[in-house]
Amino acid sequence: MPKPQVLCNKMENSKTLETVNRIFTEYLKENKCRCTPERYAILNAIYSINGNFEINDLLKQLEEKERFRVSRATIYNTITLLINANLVIHHQFGGTSKYEKCYGNEKAHMVCTNCGKVTEINNININDYITANIKKFHLTHYSLYIYGVCNKCHQAIKRRKARMNKKIGQ
Repeated sequence: MPKPQVLCNKMENSKTLETVNRIFTEYLKENKCRCTPERYAILNAIYSINGNFEINDLLKQLEEKERFRVSRATIYNTITLLINANLVIHHQFGGTSKYEKCYGNEKAHMVCTNCGKVTEINNININDYITANIKKFHLTHYSLYIYGVCNKCHQAIKRRKARMNKKIGQ
């Protein structure tokens, strides 16, 4: 028998999928776009991926797990619609384009400026701050980028500096 937490997560995911499908349908109708099975397959595949993904990851997800074949052009066109509907966010980490579901998925990203590693920080509640301090602004979603040097790179830089100082001191 599944654990209660697992059942709760499945119910939550099912509600999220139901909500994003409804939002997407409304967006498509308002913008006089067709409601195609391909678009919904892409939306549902995106909302089954945890974290950031690249287009190739999405293609693989659709072909292997969903058994649904779509063209790259259909994916890019649908991603654009989903971004405009505030259901997907586009990230540019270094030279790499990544995408991520954004409905109910607020988080921050720590980006190492040395190695490019991206670490996600969940459960930052900036919503309370925004609603309490910024009037006449209605938050739909957010993404926060924090740039710096990860601990691994920081340690490597310190070791290099120590070696350089040692050589200069000789």
